[in-house]
Amino acid sequence: MLGLTLREVSAALKKGQISPTELCQRCLAFIKESKVLNAYITVTEEAALKQAKEAEERYKKGQPLGHLDGVPIAVKDNFSTAGIETTCASNMLKGYVPPYSATVVEKLLVQGAVLMGKTNLDEFAMGSGSTDSIFGPVRNPWSYSRHYRRKQASSHYSETDDSSWLVAGGSSGGSAAAVSSGTCYAALGSDTGGSTRNPAAHCGVVGLKPTYGLLSRHGLIPLVNSMDVPGVLARCVDDAAIILGALAGHDPKDSTTVQDQFQPFELPEEIDVSNLCVGIPKEYHASGLSDETLALWSKAADLFENAGAKVIEVSLPHTGYSIVCYHVLCNSEVASNMARFDGLEFGHRCNIDDSTEALYAASRREGFNDVVRGRILSGNFFLLKQNYEKYFVKAQKVRRLIANDFLHVFSLGVDVLLTPTTLGDAAPYLEFIKEDNRTRSAEEDIFTQSVNMAGLPAVTVPAALSEKGLPLGLQFIGRAFCEQQLLMAAKWLESQVHVPEIQLQGHFEGLRTDQRYNKSAI
Repeated sequence: MLGLTLREVSAALKKGQISPTELCQRCLAFIKESKVLNAYITVTEEAALKQAKEAEERYKKGQPLGHLDGVPIAVKDNFSTAGIETTCASNMLKGYVPPYSATVVEKLLVQGAVLMGKTNLDEFAMGSGSTDSIFGPVRNPWSYSRHYRRKQASSHYSETDDSSWLVAGGSSGGSAAAVSSGTCYAALGSDTGGSTRNPAAHCGVVGLKPTYGLLSRHGLIPLVNSMDVPGVLARCVDDAAIILGALAGHDPKDSTTVQDQFQPFELPEEIDVSNLCVGIPKEYHASGLSDETLALWSKAADLFENAGAKVIEVSLPHTGYSIVCYHVLCNSEVASNMARFDGLEFGHRCNIDDSTEALYAASRREGFNDVVRGRILSGNFFLLKQNYEKYFVKAQKVRRLIANDFLHVFSLGVDVLLTPTTLGDAAPYLEFIKEDNRTRSAEEDIFTQSVNMAGLPAVTVPAALSEKGLPLGLQFIGRAFCEQQLLMAAKWLESQVHVPEIQLQGHFEGLRTDQRYNKSAI
């Protein structure tokens, strides 16, 4: 059952082939078996078993709530969950237990989903590797896959060696690893500049970033208010569509959600792409793009063309400015959002009582890591009176130009854009940390962050395995609020490429598990 999709396991529950309690117990057991991944900060075993038992009673009465009833899911630890610690992987919020749940979490629970736990991330979602958490880095499940280990065998690599494990991507690496490893059937991530799509690509799962305003941000602890979007991580495109249908819609608690009624949809089994126009942005031939990813991108374009779709090269001329623009705007909003964590109203409070200023400074020094403090510092620099016009206002103008580039391309008749998701496959942890967080984020977000600045939907799908036996993903970018068309294109490609599934059985035995864990975890 652990290898099934959400749709398949939902069907199995309805047929009585497995009970919600048994399914929950199996997932809990595998969470414990795979704890070397460090995917979870908190495992809600007691609550999960209670939710599974309630779902079981509904199935016995023939009254299931829908596709999600009794299905194990996970939630990134920057979404508020009532009665469950929510840390953002930071000392600043360690021990914080929210009195309410985020709207998207509440919607999942109302529809019967079983919450397995809260997943690991970069501190306050600032990163692209899930390596900057106070609970330790997340390990990519593909580090322990047969495909990767067989390829490594020729490099003097032994089955018990645990030194070359791979990063999961970030910042939603815990959610991606949880779905990829089979400990849950879908998970929530957040996406500010690619934080759902990047780890999805590295972990070989589907990562959906919906249109800004389609899903409520209420209860998502903010990073960048104008770009943050709850993201979906799933095992296939159909599963992502199911989760989207459960979450989308107006929320009175979030004024940025659209007023229009959202109609959930099911994707057809047979998809005709002959009337589709696929754009290939020439500016996405970026420096550092691996030969494998470039070849895969070209192959996917050929698949669409051979199926009758119109494939054309398009231009997004301001792409080269996007990563710099993104970091100016991101850090500026970070500086504003992080101001609430002062040791007085919110967050960790130090023991210094010399003065309010000393308390404030010491609490933030102890509560935030170097990455968060660095972004706050640069953000405040951009927002200084003498710098505001030069940096922040200018970046906002460039953001408008970037959004207009997308609007222009779509006005020419292009339905979706096809791009790489990342420059290449997942990097080994020891190689990844050789560069600082800012440099890595600039490299990893190169193909993803402009979508957030434009507020458009995007999805990444696994498209192949690299020569190392690791997943490579491709990204589709769609028109605003055209998720159905976007996911249809993604599902069609998914049906054409047939990427091998991860094979993990037996590969966690004997591995070191000495990294730091949250006491409230497994």
